[in-house]
Amino acid sequence: MEKTDLASRFVDLVQTKKSFEDIKYWTWSEMLIALKQCQESPSLKNSSIMLKKCIDLLSQKISLADGASSSASSVNSSRFRSSCDSKSTESLKTNYASTTWWFEDLLFFSTECLEMFVQSMVSHEFDQVLLSKFLIHFQKSKFYNATSDVKMKVIESVIDMLDTLDENVVSLKALFDILRVSLGLNINKGSKNRLEAMIGSKLGHATLDNLLVPSPYGANYLYDVNLVLRLFKAFLSGGINQASPSQLAKAANLMDSYMAEVAPDPCLKSSKFLALAKVIPDSARKSYDEMYYAIDLYFEMHVGTSEEEKEKLCCALNHKKLSYEVRIHLSKNPKFPAKSTPPSPESQQPEAENLLQNINYSKSLISWPHNLTEGINSDEKEDKSSEQIVLYHGKFNLPADNEKFKVHLEGMQWRVLELEKLCRKMQNQMRKILKSRVASSYCQVKSLPKLCS
Repeated sequence: MEKTDLASRFVDLVQTKKSFEDIKYWTWSEMLIALKQCQESPSLKNSSIMLKKCIDLLSQKISLADGASSSASSVNSSRFRSSCDSKSTESLKTNYASTTWWFEDLLFFSTECLEMFVQSMVSHEFDQVLLSKFLIHFQKSKFYNATSDVKMKVIESVIDMLDTLDENVVSLKALFDILRVSLGLNINKGSKNRLEAMIGSKLGHATLDNLLVPSPYGANYLYDVNLVLRLFKAFLSGGINQASPSQLAKAANLMDSYMAEVAPDPCLKSSKFLALAKVIPDSARKSYDEMYYAIDLYFEMHVGTSEEEKEKLCCALNHKKLSYEVRIHLSKNPKFPAKSTPPSPESQQPEAENLLQNINYSKSLISWPHNLTEGINSDEKEDKSSEQIVLYHGKFNLPADNEKFKVHLEGMQWRVLELEKLCRKMQNQMRKILKSRVASSYCQVKSLPKLCS
């Protein structure tokens, strides 16, 4: 069969609506040649029906080969013995044993054919993880010696196709690689938004290195803060209840680390830094300690920040979620405005000590028994009752944000209660000793008349 006749024969089959009985027995090489001619011929490339049918047959062959690749017979199958670049038999065996054997053969695809191919492969329920790897390989291969316009068109098509796949099949690293490549290209807004949305959905698994993307050309700040803000907004776009608590906590920690990294940038405006601080909702944060240190670093590196700007940044801190040590540091930090500095927790310690002195010990102490001659059963009941501990029900009159000092105060109270418990045990022991001595004295007194007689 002449190679130049493959495309025309294929067109005849389509136009006459014949079945694909003849085409499906074509070799892999013949299919590729026919597809290239359909794609390149001016008279045929506008016929999307022909291209779609040809690509659909190609997808079926790949699916069949992929399904049969685990068996030894698939290597010697007559349908896959030939290739468009005259590979040797040994190289064919190696390629067909691998799941990526068809990657290099399809690099001639135009972006239109690529979209048809991906749609066809998805309809055949092909492995989407492998399909995503092909798209990334296609993008990298097409970028060699390509013009900016070609690169822009290829990466837009790859992004759009990746977006049609399941969100779990594409790795976060691969998406960030595509993002970094696309930053130097003027890709359309729709593709850019789709890429950022895909990255945002996986942001709970990102690292600090992923976020340190250089600023766009011509910008005077170091890192692309606006991009990071968009990614975090995409992460939260589905609602805070959609992400798991662990993902929210990781996202909050990631933002704290990013803020500390960009804080020394002398060109970073306080409004952008404030936007970073506020993008994560308060309910997602368990602690504000790391954010405090990031803001402290920003104030240290931006000595010209006005008091008004400092107060706005300090409003992003939730003092109730600062540790005891950080609140002590904040109360003595001259870089922070006085209006936003809470009173030192150390100044509240005398008030707590006064509360301890006002605890009524008389209610918890056990009075001495008046009747030491009660039976043993009553002593046992008293011993059991003495084990009961009555907690202090008074309320600590401390500020609501002094949680750690409350815990310390409650610990002291528990130690007092332990001492009371020990005191009760000692009282019981003394009571038993006294009873024993009284009983002994009573017996001696009772035996005196007999001795006297």
